[in-house]
Amino acid sequence: MGSSAQELAVEALYRQHQTALRRFLVRMLRCEETAAEVSQEAWLRLLRRTPGRPVEEPRAYLFQVAANAARDRMARERTHAGVVDGSPVPEAVACSEPDAETAALARERLLLLAEAVDALSPRCREVFLMSRLDGLANGEIAARLGISRNMVEKHIIRALVHCRRCLDAAGK
Repeated sequence: MGSSAQELAVEALYRQHQTALRRFLVRMLRCEETAAEVSQEAWLRLLRRTPGRPVEEPRAYLFQVAANAARDRMARERTHAGVVDGSPVPEAVACSEPDAETAALARERLLLLAEAVDALSPRCREVFLMSRLDGLANGEIAARLGISRNMVEKHIIRALVHCRRCLDAAGK
């Protein structure tokens, strides 16, 4: 059975980023063996993907598929551990709402981040908000603004570094 163009492209993408993907999954899952299994699962998911529109950022898509596979794996393991554990089901479920202190700290951090974003240059802020708030891919931002994808990435990195420095300076 011959390989389709999609299968060859997925294999090339996987081979190109296999080492970085494995490191990413080891950090996420804290286990080499599980990371290897989830890496293979991500590859299979990509192979099963029905070709629709082309993927703009194949590397980012690969890592997102892998992250989703890792989350699915962790959820299955938690469910399995709960079933195998045999402990009784708790009668009261803890409230998922944060306590007042946690909420206040989160609001304070959000205000610091808003100030940091406001302090960015207009173009850097525009690129950053299009990426993080609107969820646009770097290629789409570049096309809309008439700048290179590389410049988009530089603006995003600059914004992230600036935000991190502002939070660090405030001790958050």
